[in-house]
Amino acid sequence: MSLKNEPLHTLVVGCLIRNDHDEVLLIRNHKRGWEIPQGRVEEGENLIDALRREVREEAGVEIEIGPLAAVWSKVAPPPAVIFTFLGRYLSGDLNPTGDSVEARWSAPSEALNEVTNKVMKERIQVLLDFDGTINYRSYTLKPYEVLLEQGLGG
Repeated sequence: MSLKNEPLHTLVVGCLIRNDHDEVLLIRNHKRGWEIPQGRVEEGENLIDALRREVREEAGVEIEIGPLAAVWSKVAPPPAVIFTFLGRYLSGDLNPTGDSVEARWSAPSEALNEVTNKVMKERIQVLLDFDGTINYRSYTLKPYEVLLEQGLGG
């Protein structure tokens, strides 16, 4: 059977990172605006290594990875599964590179006001509200619509 007929999903990791002042790390993508650090998992890479790499590339810092807090399934083309974690800042100075043109620490309420992308704003709110139950959402775009939402475990 040809792989062309197989459904393909991109794997993405993201993280809501807090520092000792309970501020959250935001990066400004040159296309999408302010968001949490996130990016594609490369072939042969595990989720944890991919997350550490993405945060290092986009913000220049090292983190301690905490719990998996939400899984998002984008069913609109191109389909993607996004694993989002909570994390704690460990070390390093903010030094954005690659797709991020700026990085900064913000109070959670300010972070929500800075983010203009509806999907990312909702994602950050879900992560800020994490209560130990992994949130799962399936969604489509144009228009953005959540198709399924449920808690997993917890």
